[in-house]
Parts: sequence; structure tokens; C-alpha cells
Amino acid sequence: QVQLVESGGGLVQPGGSLRLSCAASRSIFSFNAMGWYRQSPGKERELVAGITWGGNTNYVDSVKGRFAISRDSTSDTVYLQMNSLKPEDTAVYYCNADYSYWGQGTLVTVSE
Repeated sequence: QVQLVESGGGLVQPGGSLRLSCAASRSIFSFNAMGWYRQSPGKERELVAGITWGGNTNYVDSVKGRFAISRDSTSDTVYLQMNSLKPEDTAVYYCNADYSYWGQGTLVTVSE
């Protein structure tokens, strides 16, 4: 059973930064791809950033230049560095592996 545990969410002012972490229960290189999704009330869950086994990354247009996905094989953790946060980034952020496994989510609130 794969477990993904997110952390790092919280309340931040517009323009601020947060770093989300996703700790996997097995080697992150056992997955073909991992990613961060988000869902806000009344909206569908969307892919924010993804990283493949080979290290290729992709981002939704609205976060390009502000967010960065990375990984650490020594701790089997995937990160999402979020800079220049905007109120519209407010959502529950979920970690995903191979489009099959999900974490419990971590809430990010961007507000004054």
C-alpha cells in the first residue's frame, strides 16, 4: 500500500512563499510520474505541476515562473516551492503518484 503524506500548507499573505512536501512510503523512483494537484471550492481538481521519472517537469500556465517542483531521492520526498502567491492559489493541494495514489491534501490559504 502506497502512502503519500503532504505537509507545509498554511496561511500566507499575497506575495509570500510556501514549500509543500510529499513524503512517499516507497522510493519515488518506483513511480513513472508524480505531481501536485489542487482543488478549490466549486472547481475541478487540476494538475499544478508534474515530474516524470526522468526528471521532466510540466506546469499549469497559471503557475509558470512562480512554482517549482523538485524531488529528493534520499528522503523519497517531492516538493512544491510556491513563490509570489496569489489569492487564486488558495486550494487544497494534493500529492499524486502514477495518477493512482493520492495524499490526504494540505490546505493553502493566500489572504491578507
